[in-house]
Amino acid sequence: MRLSRFLALALSLLALTACASRRIPMNDHELEDFATRYTAAWCSQDAASVAAFFAPNASLQINDGEPSVGRAAITDAAQAFMTAFPDMVVAMDALEVAGTQAVYRWTLTGTNTGPEGTGRAVRISGYEEWSLGTDGKVAASLGHFDEADYARQLSGESR
Repeated sequence: MRLSRFLALALSLLALTACASRRIPMNDHELEDFATRYTAAWCSQDAASVAAFFAPNASLQINDGEPSVGRAAITDAAQAFMTAFPDMVVAMDALEVAGTQAVYRWTLTGTNTGPEGTGRAVRISGYEEWSLGTDGKVAASLGHFDEADYARQLSGESR
């Protein structure tokens, strides 16, 4: 009987430890502050300030594209949007915790007046699934938005 109680206690502690390790390394207030500052970085037209939210060897993948790995590549990915949309504004729509990930929902508005731009205004919404490291930085981000709707808005086609 003592062995079964010991095993039950050991399994309970193991389950608690496993649950604790599946949490993100920030409390709700810290995560909200992080996401608010991240949003401001996207609006700043300073791509390196976006990359600073990522761990040195982190990755950012947008839809099914090749991941941008490392801060320099993430800076380049952010700069591409900032160059295409010099008046870009990103708004945080929601922030959720889903298991070990934070889900950052956003809306981007801007006019495509960068080099070879169409001059058309766009409004797209999407989200990023963040895996956060123990250092409080994004270790991996999977970004998602409706590329077909984005292309339609850039071309000026109506729905």
